[in-house]
Amino acid sequence: MWTFGKKIAAGFAVLFLLFVGIGSVAYRSIDMLTQTSYRVAHTQTVLRDVDELISGLRQAETGQRGFIITGEDPYLDPYRRAIIAVPKSFQELRELTADNPHQQRRLAAAEPLVQERLDHLKEGIDVRREAGLEPAAKLIQRGEGKRLMDELNRLTNEIKTEENAILKQRAEEVEAASSGARRTIVGGTLLSLLFVTAVGFGLTRSLANKVTAAVQHVQRSATDLQTAANEQATAARESSTSMTEITATVTELLASARQIAGSAQRVTTVAEESATAAKSGDGTVLQANESITGIRQQVDLVVTHMLELGKKSQQIGSVLDIVSELAEQTNILAINATIEAVGAGDAGRRFSAVADEIRKLADRVASSTKETRTLIDDVRGAVNTTVMATETAWKAVDTGSRQFAEVATTFKQIAALVVTTTESAREISLATQQQTTAVEQVNLAIANTAQAARETEASSQQTFQTASRLAGLSKELLRLVQHQPAG
Repeated sequence: MWTFGKKIAAGFAVLFLLFVGIGSVAYRSIDMLTQTSYRVAHTQTVLRDVDELISGLRQAETGQRGFIITGEDPYLDPYRRAIIAVPKSFQELRELTADNPHQQRRLAAAEPLVQERLDHLKEGIDVRREAGLEPAAKLIQRGEGKRLMDELNRLTNEIKTEENAILKQRAEEVEAASSGARRTIVGGTLLSLLFVTAVGFGLTRSLANKVTAAVQHVQRSATDLQTAANEQATAARESSTSMTEITATVTELLASARQIAGSAQRVTTVAEESATAAKSGDGTVLQANESITGIRQQVDLVVTHMLELGKKSQQIGSVLDIVSELAEQTNILAINATIEAVGAGDAGRRFSAVADEIRKLADRVASSTKETRTLIDDVRGAVNTTVMATETAWKAVDTGSRQFAEVATTFKQIAALVVTTTESAREISLATQQQTTAVEQVNLAIANTAQAARETEASSQQTFQTASRLAGLSKELLRLVQHQPAG
């Protein structure tokens, strides 16, 4: 179904297409006129250059004859200007007719004639300079110049005839384009006016019918709206009264919820303080347990070092046995060396002195080894005693560590129970606060609802008044559309 908006859009679309068509035709016609004007000007330029070519040759001939008759050089000025202008005009003609093969052939035929005519004029001037008037006059009387000019006139007349024919054809094209553009513009304009008139009349009738139907519908809707506004105002008054009573009840509930929230907050504070104390005691117990564990580790380390020291003492004793044995062997060797040195006489005296020193050194080493052994034995005894005492202390520390670990475990359980109690108290406090917030939000929502009910009641009155005015306006609009006199 065609709506009013679609009809207007369709009308504008058709008008747009008509204007586009008229504009296109006008633009094409103007463009054709412009192009044809350019071609007409081009043709006129060709005709002008042809005339200038012939005029130049005639001026050259005039200058030549004046010089031949008088023998005075100033008469050659037209000739000098012509020999410059003629080649220039001829070159322009070749360029202007480059797209016309017929004219190019004619210009090709005229070019040697032009050159021959200029050469003939120059020959007459040279004869007059060298031989005088009579030979030059005889040269002119032979009629060669007239023959060349007649031939050139024939070719240039053919060129001008074709260009005039082209000019006439282009003038007819201009007239045809102008007539077509005029017919299109006038016809399109009349068609557009007729279409606009028809569309305007149709839209006016359609609009009047639609407005009449819409006004009648508005009248019915205004009546229904008045009835609904009265019912809405009554319901809004009842809703406002109920909201006021609910607001008083929720206010009392809000006061009770705030008292409960305050008590829960205090319980949460006490529980948090208990949890803090429990966490602090738990930290102290953990630190003490860590200290005992450190002592145990240190005792273990001392025992290990003592046992290691006992092992090292035993190793030193073994080394001392080897050193003592080496000292005895060295002493025996020194004695044997002394005996051998005495048997050798004077030759072994120095060796005997060295052997004696070695024996003394061996005696000192044996003596030092005995003293070191005694010290090592004392150290070994002290190490054994220390190891026994350390083992006793390690057992005592181990027993204390296990007992303290049991205490730390018990304290952790207590701390965990306190933390659980604190979390429960915090959850109770949070739930109470949320309940208080919810009650406040409910109170605010009820207050907003009451305000909305009052506003609804006021807007219902305004709606009733607006509906009444709308009914009056619809009657007036219907009267205007249907052209009825006011009753």
